[in-house]
Amino acid sequence: MTIRQLSEQLTNKIAAGEVVERPSSVVKELVENSIDAHSTHIKIEIEEAGLKTIKVIDNGTGMNEADSKRSFLRHATSKIRYDADLFRIQSLGFRGEALASIASVSKVTLKTSTGEEAGTILYLEAGEIVRETKGDARKGTEITVEQLFYNTPARLKYVKSIHTELGHITDLVNRYALAHPSIRFELMHNGKRIFHTSGSNNLLQVIANIYGRQVAEKMLHFSGESLDFQMDGYVAKPEVTRANRNYISCFVNGRYIRNHAITHAILRAYDTLLPIHRFPIVILNLQLDPILVDVNVHPTKLEVRFSKEQELTTLVEKTIRETFQQHVLIPSIKQTRTITRAKERPTQEAFSFTERTTDQQARQQGGMRNEEDRSFKRSHLKNEALYNNGSEHVHESHESITSNDNEQDAQITFEAERVVNEERKGATTKELGRHVDNIPPLYPIGQLQGTYILAQNENGFYMIDQHAAQERIKYEYYKRKLKEPETALQQLLMPLIFEFTYDEAIYIERHKDILSAIGIELEPFGTNTYAIRACPDWIPKGLEETFVRDIINQVVEMQTIDIGKLREEMAITMSCKRSIKANHRLTESEMARLLDDLRLTVDPYTCPHGRPVIIHFTYYEIEKMFKRIM
Repeated sequence: MTIRQLSEQLTNKIAAGEVVERPSSVVKELVENSIDAHSTHIKIEIEEAGLKTIKVIDNGTGMNEADSKRSFLRHATSKIRYDADLFRIQSLGFRGEALASIASVSKVTLKTSTGEEAGTILYLEAGEIVRETKGDARKGTEITVEQLFYNTPARLKYVKSIHTELGHITDLVNRYALAHPSIRFELMHNGKRIFHTSGSNNLLQVIANIYGRQVAEKMLHFSGESLDFQMDGYVAKPEVTRANRNYISCFVNGRYIRNHAITHAILRAYDTLLPIHRFPIVILNLQLDPILVDVNVHPTKLEVRFSKEQELTTLVEKTIRETFQQHVLIPSIKQTRTITRAKERPTQEAFSFTERTTDQQARQQGGMRNEEDRSFKRSHLKNEALYNNGSEHVHESHESITSNDNEQDAQITFEAERVVNEERKGATTKELGRHVDNIPPLYPIGQLQGTYILAQNENGFYMIDQHAAQERIKYEYYKRKLKEPETALQQLLMPLIFEFTYDEAIYIERHKDILSAIGIELEPFGTNTYAIRACPDWIPKGLEETFVRDIINQVVEMQTIDIGKLREEMAITMSCKRSIKANHRLTESEMARLLDDLRLTVDPYTCPHGRPVIIHFTYYEIEKMFKRIM
C-alpha cells in the first residue's frame, strides 16, 4: 500500500464535510464573519432554503484585493497569529476553514470593499478563482453561494426538505439576533422577508420579534456575577413552556453554544415550577475571560468546555432561582382579542412591555369604580360574600371529613395545619414574612365541584386547585425534613414488620445506610424480613406503616441511588398520596387555613409535578368579559 498526499482540492472537500453539513452551516459561517467584521446591518437572502442560493450582505469593514484572495485559502485567518491566541479567542471565526470549505462544494461570488478604494469581485468554482473584476466602493462584503454540493451529489441525499432546511436557517438567524440585538438582521426567502430586527439593542424587542409579544411580556430579566463570570438575560415565567430544550439559548461572549451542564443548571433553577416533559424559554448571555473557555473542541464550534464549570453552573442556578423568588408568578387569565368587523379599524397600541395596573387601565376606559368599592377587608368579605355551597352542603362537607370512612383523610386534611404550626414555633416575624408576599392574602368565597377553591381580594378573583395547593405545602415540608441530617425519632408501641422478596431484600441490604440517613432503621427479623421499632417523628401518627412502606418502595424501585434524587422523589410521592383529592368538600375555615398555609411556601405557584396551583382573574379582565368596560 502506497501512502499519498491528498490534493488541496480533495482535502478542502473533506474539511467541508466537517464544517458544511447543510445550508444552515453556510449561513452560520458567513453571518459569523459579518459579525466579526463589526457589521451593524446583516441581510441574508436565500432561495429554496439555501439549496439554490445563499447571499449574505453586510456593512462591515470589508477586505482589500489581497485579503479577499487569501480569505479562500485553507487556514488563512486574521483572527489569530500566535499559539497563545488560540486560548484567548474573542471572535466567532478563527480557524480559517469556512470560506475554503464552502467554496470547495459550491459556486461563490465575492464582492467586497474597505470603502477607501474600488472594490473587488471574485468568482470561484470548486474552490478555484475563475474570474476577477473590479467592483464599486461600497464598504462591506457580499457573498453569494450557489448550487451548494453541486460537485458532491452524495451529500445532497442527507439534506432534508425545504421546510426543514428553512427551519434550521431561521433558527440560526434567531439565535444570532438574540446574541447581538444591536445588529439589524434581515432574512429573506424567495424574495419575501420572513424575519427582521431593528438593531436598537433592545433584547426584549428581539424576543418579541421571534416568540411574539405575549411571550415577551412574560419574560423576567435576570443578572448576576462572580469574580470570573458576568451573566444576564431573560427567563420565561413558568406558565410559558415548550415541548423541548431547543428554546434555551446560551451565548458565551456573543457565541451561541450548547452546554449540557448549563442547561441542567437552568432546569434545576425552575425545579418543580415546570410540568413534567415541558421546558422553558431562556436567553442567557455570559461574559467571561476567553481563557476560561475552550471553543476549539468541535469543528462547528457549538460545543465548548469551561475551566470553572461548577462555579458557573452554581451561579446560573442561583441567579435564576433568586429571580423567581423576587416576582409573583401567579398566572393571570386575559381575555382573547375579539375579531373586529370589516368596517371597523382596530387601533394600534404602542409597543411597550411596561404592564399597566388594573386601575390605570380602568381609568383609561372610563370604567374606574370608586376606591372604596375596591377596598376589601376580611371582615367585610366574611360578612358580605356569598358562600356558594350553602349551609346544607357545609354540613355535608364537615360530615364527610369527620366520618369513620374518611378518618385517614381527616388526618391528611388537617396535617397541613400541624406542619405549618410546627414551622412557626420559634420562627421570627422576619423569617415568616420571607414568602408571604409571593401570594397576597386571599379570602375564600366558595368551592367549585369540590375541587377548586374560589377566593378574592382587592386585586381580583382567584381559583386554587386544592389538591395541588396541599401537595405544594406538604412537598416543601417533607423535603426539608428528609434533608435534616439528624432526624428525631418516635418509638413505636408495636414494631412494624415488613416482608420482601429475595431480590428486594438484597437491594435493601446494600442501601441500608441511605435509609438510616433519613431515620429508617431496619433490623433483620427472619428471612427477607425486617422490623422497624422507631420512625421519624414527622410521620403522622397512625400512618407510620404506610409512610415507611412508601419510602422503602422508593429505594427498591430506583435503579441507581442518588440520595438527593431519592429525597426529592420521596417528598413528591408522599405529598401526592397524602393530599386531599378532587371532589372533596371543604368548609370555609378549612379553605382559609389551606390558603394561609400556601402563602408560607417558597414556591406556591405549582405542585411538585409543575401543574399550576393558582390562577388569577383581574377585575379589569372580568369587567371586559361582561362589557362593563369596552
